[in-house]
Amino acid sequence: MDGIAEFLEAVRRHHLIAGRLRGVFHIAIGRRITTTDGRVLSTGVTWRDLSAQLKQLRFDKDLVKEIGADPDVLAPRDRQRMWYSAIGLAQVNSLEAYTQAEELVELLSPHGFLIGPSPSGRPESPASPADTPSSSSQPTKKSRKKS
Repeated sequence: MDGIAEFLEAVRRHHLIAGRLRGVFHIAIGRRITTTDGRVLSTGVTWRDLSAQLKQLRFDKDLVKEIGADPDVLAPRDRQRMWYSAIGLAQVNSLEAYTQAEELVELLSPHGFLIGPSPSGRPESPASPADTPSSSSQPTKKSRKKS
């Protein structure tokens, strides 16, 4: 778990987290992180492990405002629970998280980090109402007549 701490420290040290919190969560949870010399830092962590690291590294709790959360409402006395709740609210498998993660991949490369691809590929954008079939096009069930 020291590898994920190294990644998180680098993101903070290079001021890459602001505006990209969902992307940081997305990478930490679901992607392989290696250094340019081939050392594997992480192959993904659980929400619980990530929240523990964010607490231990004393990340600024006001960062959760960018995902629409109020840090004073999210478990104000338990920082690990606050981060765990924030990860849940961040929708780490959303298109926005994926986009932020891809931006971070480019920004972290010069700092010696290689980030693997998303395990599920690129998330699809939410379907628009025009893409969903209307109720009139759905086949109807025929009722059976009892003999």
